[in-house]
Amino acid sequence: MIEWFMWVQLVVAVVAGLFAVVVGFIGWKPNDYTVGSLVLVELLLLAQGVISLVLPAVGSPPEGNALEFGVYAVSVLLVPPATIVWALIDRTKWSTVVLGAGAFTVAVMLYRMYQIWFALN
Repeated sequence: MIEWFMWVQLVVAVVAGLFAVVVGFIGWKPNDYTVGSLVLVELLLLAQGVISLVLPAVGSPPEGNALEFGVYAVSVLLVPPATIVWALIDRTKWSTVVLGAGAFTVAVMLYRMYQIWFALN
């Protein structure tokens, strides 16, 4: 895990979450902007996944439990697609709020992955 990239991801996830929750409570239904923000979060997660696979191969393994990190990494990849599917099936303002909740979930899981990788428990 690259620390600065994790912080960028964390900020993007929190901003996407705030955006989706606020516009959801205003009454917006899921649209290209709200769903697109979760797609961006997912793309950043995929990049982090590649980084997390390459770093140990080049001599920078995680300081914490690699298995626990891997479980978090795989699990967090499922959150944005699950919320997007929800938003596409249930086209109400509450689906937009669910998109925001998914983004906040990603932010929390990213921070936990950071703690595991750098053994900050």
